[in-house]
Amino acid sequence: MPEKQFELMRDILAAPSPVGLEGAMTYGVLKPHFESFAPKSWQLHQFRGNAGVVLDTHPGQDDMFKLMIIGHADKIRMQVRSIGEDGKIWINTDSFLPTVLIGHEVKLFSEDPEAPGSYRSIEGGTVEALGAIHFSDPAVRTGDKGIKKEQIYLDLQIHGENKKQQVLNLGVRPGDSIIFDRPIRPGFSPDTFYGAYLDNGLGCFVTAEVARLIAEAGGTQQVRVMFAIASYEEIGRFGSRVFAGELKPDALIGVDVNHDYVAAPGIGDKRMQPLEMGKGFTMAVGSIASEQLNRVIAKAASDNEIPMQRDIVGVDTGTDGMAGVLASVDSAATSIGFPIRNMHTISETGNTQDVLAAIHALTHTIKSLDGIKDLKREFLDNHPRLDMASPLAHQGSAKPDEAKEEPQKGAKKETPTAKDTKAKKTKKGK
Repeated sequence: MPEKQFELMRDILAAPSPVGLEGAMTYGVLKPHFESFAPKSWQLHQFRGNAGVVLDTHPGQDDMFKLMIIGHADKIRMQVRSIGEDGKIWINTDSFLPTVLIGHEVKLFSEDPEAPGSYRSIEGGTVEALGAIHFSDPAVRTGDKGIKKEQIYLDLQIHGENKKQQVLNLGVRPGDSIIFDRPIRPGFSPDTFYGAYLDNGLGCFVTAEVARLIAEAGGTQQVRVMFAIASYEEIGRFGSRVFAGELKPDALIGVDVNHDYVAAPGIGDKRMQPLEMGKGFTMAVGSIASEQLNRVIAKAASDNEIPMQRDIVGVDTGTDGMAGVLASVDSAATSIGFPIRNMHTISETGNTQDVLAAIHALTHTIKSLDGIKDLKREFLDNHPRLDMASPLAHQGSAKPDEAKEEPQKGAKKETPTAKDTKAKKTKKGK
């Protein structure tokens, strides 16, 4: 990934946007970025009940086929629950495992009691639970007993007299948001990066980059594309269902992080689909995923040699791809993503090649849709018909490589040239 593009990704991921306070990402980073490249005819929709934004290529043209692509800006966060007499700030931990929090630096964002709407940040605190190992239960030391979420607190190193009052004097109050303080950095291995909150600044970055590429290509003629940055996904996908309910897309694609099941400890051997970081973007199959829409995405990826992995989902995609269903809108929907490791920790890890694959697959998908003459009828009339499936006979036991003609005995084997080797590596996306 080029350095300039990586810097944009890092800026988006760095924006402090805990659930309910997403404006830092949507208004602080993405809105000005959208405005830097969007044609004058495009329009940015804003909303009263949340800080989400939607960049619309053909505002008001409801007769066009409408495609919505959605990333979500909200990050899981911790919140102040109460303040102890000893200066400990007891916190709720939301969607984090308590054990992944211990010892990490965080930022606390507190509204100024004297100036509602104005926020201050406190840095330098760490999340704790047990203190020193010397004070812990023997069962905790051996791993037989875990840490309960009620044990988690924020330590601001308060000492001296009136410890609780020292915290109160800062204006810290129950409900204040706390997030990890960890920037995005390039990883040790090629094409990797790590840090906090890839979920789901990455989906927002992909959505924004697709918008830029479509704008640079001259826009679309038949498809009204709505590039959406939603809120409240982590607590029920409420923001995206508002977008779907208000703008009523004909097709909808959620863009979100996925799991690297191969690398997940204790998961890879449980017969999960072998999704793996570095092997391309993922496409949801099952649940509410539209086979018609998936067909267009898969063909766009195949035609352009973009690596793709099939993600098997159950009754719920777990992403904003469900927005149309949740808003009761008739929308052909699916979800795409990129496998990451250590989701909902301070060390989420991703691969730039997977992210780029998602960007270019979506861009080519939009262009493919724009080339279909009657898109609305295409989706109305072409639902898969399993009653028309053709019979399939046994295909033998030979592997594809074995089916190739073997060289004659004694024939000289050709050594691949450097040019041939380079071409093969390029084709595989290495």
